[in-house]
This record gives sequence, structure tokens and C-alpha cells, in this order.
Amino acid sequence: MAKVRVSSEPFDLAAERAALTDGRADVGALAMFVGVCRDEGGALVALELEHYPGMAEAEIARVAGEAEARWPLSGLTVIHRHGRIRTGEDIVLVVAASAHRDAAFEAVRYLMDWLKVAAPFWKKEIRADGGAGGWVAAKSEDDAATAKWRG
Repeated sequence: MAKVRVSSEPFDLAAERAALTDGRADVGALAMFVGVCRDEGGALVALELEHYPGMAEAEIARVAGEAEARWPLSGLTVIHRHGRIRTGEDIVLVVAASAHRDAAFEAVRYLMDWLKVAAPFWKKEIRADGGAGGWVAAKSEDDAATAKWRG
């Protein structure tokens, strides 16, 4: 069963990796994705991420369960942060463990594609110039990325 966490606290990559692999001889591949807050060419100093508590965790767990049903995974961790995330800080972590690399790679890509469109998080820009930051709009590329996983 996937480990899912939504937190305002930073995550520790080494600790999360160790939690999936320590003492395990069946893990032959570990794929990881870390999403980082970027500054959009110097325009941003942070993002303010809001979420719907309970619903966010449930939706992430649902999608993680789909990944576990699709690929032979020996472990899966998904952590998404909320609150004020400064540029350069980590926002999201997906780690998949499997006996083979293809399953781990595909599961991570699947989860990230779906998290971008299905997880109930809202991002507001905190601008470097002090101007009013807007809410980050959904992107058509994200919808297109999930289309390949349907059917």
C-alpha cells in the first residue's frame, strides 16, 4: 500500500528512499521525481499552495492505488507539500520501487501526470516585484499528458 502524505514540512529524500529499500533484497529499481518551485525567470519568490484537507490525500491515494494495480511495485511513496513554498524548495516527491526499472519509471510518470490534473491543490504566485500574484491556471499540456493513460 502506498505511503501518501500531504504536509507543510519539507521532506527528506534520503529518509524516504531508505524507507522503501532498507532491508529489501527484492527492489531492483527505484525511480524518483522531485518537483521544485521555480522562479519563472526571476518573477516569483514563492508559491502559496492550498489544498482541500482529506480530499487531497484521498485523491492521491486513489491514483497511487491505480498505479499499484497497473505495475508490479514493491513500494510507492507520494508526498505533496502545501503552504508557502519558496523558489528552490521541493514541492512534490514520488518514489516507486520495483524489481525492474520499467515499472518504476512508468509508475512515477503516471502519478505525476495525474497529480497535475486530479489532485485538489491550488497554487498562487508570490511575485518578486510585490505585485498581485495570480492563481496558476491549468495547462492543456497536462490534460494531454493524462490522455495517453486512458484506454
